Amino acid sequence: MKNTPFTQIHIALGAKMAEFAGYNMPISYSSINEEHHTVRTNAGVFDVSHMGEFILKGDKALDLIQRVTSNDASKLTAGKAQYSCLPNEQGGIVDDLLVYCIEENKTYMLVVNASNIEKDWNWISKFNTGGVEMHNISDKTGLLAVQGPKAVQYMQQLTDMDISDLKYYTFAKGTFAGVENVLVSATGYTGAGGVEIYFEDKDGAGEKIWNEIFRVGSPAGVKPIGLAARDTLRLEMGYCLYGNDIDDTTSPLEAGLGWITKFTKDFTARPILEKQKADGITRKLVGFEMVDKGIPRHHYKIQNAEGEEIGYVTSGTQAPSLGKAIGMAYVRKDFSSEGSDIFIMIRDKAVKAQVVKMPFA
Repeated sequence: MKNTPFTQIHIALGAKMAEFAGYNMPISYSSINEEHHTVRTNAGVFDVSHMGEFILKGDKALDLIQRVTSNDASKLTAGKAQYSCLPNEQGGIVDDLLVYCIEENKTYMLVVNASNIEKDWNWISKFNTGGVEMHNISDKTGLLAVQGPKAVQYMQQLTDMDISDLKYYTFAKGTFAGVENVLVSATGYTGAGGVEIYFEDKDGAGEKIWNEIFRVGSPAGVKPIGLAARDTLRLEMGYCLYGNDIDDTTSPLEAGLGWITKFTKDFTARPILEKQKADGITRKLVGFEMVDKGIPRHHYKIQNAEGEEIGYVTSGTQAPSLGKAIGMAYVRKDFSSEGSDIFIMIRDKAVKAQVVKMPFA
């Protein structure tokens, strides 16, 4: 397994560790509920250094990004980022990602899922016919996500950059916690506000940043948070997780990602997705709450009241903020309306649930 700049810190803190996307990662430090509530009410720190980062440079960099992503990256100016996805040639999703504009029309950073780093690199390279300079900086880039409603006010103490006024999906570069050339972005995967901190992992930069964050944060109740609470937090917001809610067989339109699918430009599988939009989708990713007692899990089958199979669960959990079980699922279009009754098959028993609007929290 690979280590992040913080692996030994996690172990020293007594975190429950496990393999995730080839990395030795902290799953939890205390209880999932406690960590979840820390982020929702105050601030918590996630080590997400396992994520992948690519730098694309050159006069044709934007053209390449436009060709392989579904969103319109031409709208980006320096200091802005956007959520997007990489459609495959069948209209499915290679991966979802963030696109950061470092220098307009010249330099971009793509942030991809840890499990898809090699896959994404090969996919983008396949379309790089214009000589775009590509650098995979994943192994030398550290990333901490400091998330929660009070995260920014704590982190502002560690930098001269004005991060307190960063608009959603914008970023700044400068000195943070005494480390130069740090990128701080107003992004995250929790819906609780906060920042993500990218830095080059050299000369002990990671440990220095970690120690400074907790120097100012610990007295205020800031805690390290594991990947388990990251999952419950993102699910309460209805955020897709690659490999669960989206994959090579699901289209962005089915997944409710039409808002990042722009038909104003040419991109992979555009004709397929345009036809899908015109004809209408036959299944849709929805949120649901359990009516009867039971915890929905990935790949549980879903039936209608007549016992006919109409879909499957993609993600499910007992939501700490809500005190109820929730999930996301692909269901037949005629059962996707808010208020529709569906039945989750849990241990061969049909357990009632109801389609609800997302986000849940």
